[in-house]
Amino acid sequence: MYEVEQFIDGAWGRFGDGTEFVVDDPSDGSPVSRSPVAAPADVETAVKSAREAAPRWAGTPAAERAAAVHRIADALAGATDRVAEAASAEMGKPLAGARAGVAAGVATLRQYAELGPVHRGRALAGDIDALDVMAYTPRGVVAVLTPWNDPVAVACGLLGAALVTGNTVVHKPSERCPATGMLLGRLVADEIPDGVFALLTGGGDVGARIAASDGIDLVAHVGSTATGRAVAQACARTGAKALRENGGSDALIVDEGVDPQWAAHQAALGALANSGQICVSVERIYVHSVVAESFASALAEHCSGMRLGPARDPYTELGPLVDRRHRDQVHAQVMAAVAEGATVRCGAQVPDGPGAYYPPTLLTGCTDDMAVMREETFGPVAPVMTVGSFDEALSRAACSPYGLSATVLTRSMTHAQRAWRDLPVGTVKINSVFGGAPGGAAHPRRGSGEGLGYGPELLDEMTTVKVLHLQAPGGPDGRW
Repeated sequence: MYEVEQFIDGAWGRFGDGTEFVVDDPSDGSPVSRSPVAAPADVETAVKSAREAAPRWAGTPAAERAAAVHRIADALAGATDRVAEAASAEMGKPLAGARAGVAAGVATLRQYAELGPVHRGRALAGDIDALDVMAYTPRGVVAVLTPWNDPVAVACGLLGAALVTGNTVVHKPSERCPATGMLLGRLVADEIPDGVFALLTGGGDVGARIAASDGIDLVAHVGSTATGRAVAQACARTGAKALRENGGSDALIVDEGVDPQWAAHQAALGALANSGQICVSVERIYVHSVVAESFASALAEHCSGMRLGPARDPYTELGPLVDRRHRDQVHAQVMAAVAEGATVRCGAQVPDGPGAYYPPTLLTGCTDDMAVMREETFGPVAPVMTVGSFDEALSRAACSPYGLSATVLTRSMTHAQRAWRDLPVGTVKINSVFGGAPGGAAHPRRGSGEGLGYGPELLDEMTTVKVLHLQAPGGPDGRW
């Protein structure tokens, strides 16, 4: 079992309020990690230490900060198996997927290490006898609150961007992945000065205390919509900036004329990857009536053929959900849809035995008022609604309280153009549920958050603009 420690004011230890929490392996229920709960005094000390270290770190040359982030990336690459095994054990992701998450984290750290030293400023056209410059400067102390579903990649993006731009960081990983957070935190702490980075563990109350601290200048949160809104309210009280990537209910549109077998493969990938526990998972599917039945049959075949098993089994295609409580929530949404008229094409049965497994589930005959089509299910569930036209699909896909991403499978360039312009989401993907160039910054909208993307723009979010007007003192000739 991992004995998790916190990192506060340059020291590792089992600080806390005297209570601990244990994380169980969702594959079999065995204990994986034991962690302390940060006390209010721990939060206060961590934030105070970060504030004191902020001027020194902000004054460190950008190239030196970038070199430190590169070293963190090197260290993480060398610790891939160790970190991936912890993530797999704590949240149930199959090992291959956990290693991919670490690799994505390494790549993101390197991206920001390269971009940091060239982060832009600009000159303004003003008086010929003066100099006007807009300079980007660190915000100060950044709170980084990260989720369990992709604990390494998400944390690396936020930590890399914050550190390379000269901010100090107080980081709280999800209470589902404290050991993963500690292993990553040790790699970070080894490469930067004391006080620049702190790691605290605990549940939502600890995260809320960090977010509400007057010593925090920016809170970067990736997680549920409800928690994100609480973060925004805390920031409104303190004046800190809130960066939030929160829940989503991402739509997939299947247009007429597409190959139903190919479309079903795309839908299975989008709805089932990481057991559906991805922010940009496909959560609702609108399929044209012309291809609806052939698409559903092909998707049912995909779903029923997937191998469900323990995360550590190299042959597992679909691991468990993060815990049984979450599985109960997913199953409740499925059963509610069935009670309201949806048809189960496969899955929808809670397996016997240990663990938090849930089978790939396909529902057809879904309607807009079902929770599986309105809310974020965050499980291996593919709810399908048949539509009569692309216009109807576009209209229904746009009608959501969320605004994270959407995918359109179509052979029509006209439909593709309409989709990317009209869908009110941060990312629109045409003919591919995943993928895209590195550095694409997808800024979410509405219930999905605000102002957070993993491209170069994240460096803008982590900094603030300071305008400098520099003019020569008065003299006989009025010149310099």
